[in-house]
Amino acid sequence: MGSPSESEPWGWQIDGHHLVINYFVLGDQVVMTPTFMGSEPNYIEEGPDAGVRTFYEEEKKGLTLYQSLNVSQKEKATLWDKKEYQFNLSEAFQDNQIIPYQGIKAAAFSSEQKELLIALMEEYVGNLKPGHAEIKMTEVKQHLDNTWFSWIGGDTENDVFYYRIHSPVILIEFDHHGPTFLWDMDKPYPGPVNWHIHTVVRTPNGNDYGKDLLRQHLERHPH
Repeated sequence: MGSPSESEPWGWQIDGHHLVINYFVLGDQVVMTPTFMGSEPNYIEEGPDAGVRTFYEEEKKGLTLYQSLNVSQKEKATLWDKKEYQFNLSEAFQDNQIIPYQGIKAAAFSSEQKELLIALMEEYVGNLKPGHAEIKMTEVKQHLDNTWFSWIGGDTENDVFYYRIHSPVILIEFDHHGPTFLWDMDKPYPGPVNWHIHTVVRTPNGNDYGKDLLRQHLERHPH
């Protein structure tokens, strides 16, 4: 989109089933959202890539953060303690979705829990080159106390779950989805499984889905 330039805005997009990247460039500034990444299965059992596992750190660090919460914190963070559906709110066909803050604010976290939250967000922001990731994390940390963490599902490695991290400058979703192909179709549909994962990263208040501001203005204020 546009022509590569050192001074004018341009960008590129990869658009696939389990990989969608939107990359905007203006000078030395970059924005890599909306980004969607997923996999089914998330583990390769055999063949030349046997042992490869996708989204292991995103899954493990999210669960570790949730397990670190005390009873009162879990009550605030947990939207539902059982996960029977798919919950990602900002995937395809949800352009400009308005998502409320839910769960628990990081202002209520201990210093150790805040470090766990930062490490979790770094897993996603770290998909940028190191220099750009550092700049983005500086912005993310500035809003740390106004960052919300919410959870749906169980709290063990064998459970399926969903979590969302939401602040004025970053929105992250992790969701165990139902299988598309990898299930015995002679049996009832199993619902969410931990071998089908979807993740989303968005930039709230950053117009990362390209709102048509002029059209919205004209709809609200006829001329």
